[in-house]
Amino acid sequence: MLRNLLLPLLAWLLLVCPAAAQSIYSATDPLAHTFSIVARDPKTGEMAVAVQSHWFSVGTSVSWGEAGVGVVATQSFTNKSFGLRGLALLKSGKSAQQALDELLANDEGRDVRQVAILDNQGRVATHTGKKCVDMAGHQ
Repeated sequence: MLRNLLLPLLAWLLLVCPAAAQSIYSATDPLAHTFSIVARDPKTGEMAVAVQSHWFSVGTSVSWGEAGVGVVATQSFTNKSFGLRGLALLKSGKSAQQALDELLANDEGRDVRQVAILDNQGRVATHTGKKCVDMAGHQ
């Protein structure tokens, strides 16, 4: 099932961030990359979110999903509330972009965060804060 979900990606996201435990990034610090992906199978509507990192148990902080609602990936100085709050916003009828806009609106840490939201219609919204490391980005 996962293979069928990942092969015909409707939307995907690749995020790269430094070690989330660091509060200050220095150009001389080694980078510790984390990669996340959100995906939806256009034929079945199945959605998934996945993360890869060297951080132990990172999946409990980064990846969030609810069947029939959507998926959320939040990393780079992760705001765990974005997972449950993002899903609640999607469940209330907001689009991925509307949910993301609402999450970031009052977030003082938005400049160091990365977030991707995929809703059950296949709409994607992404954010990479302007103070994330140079190699951080989304696609």
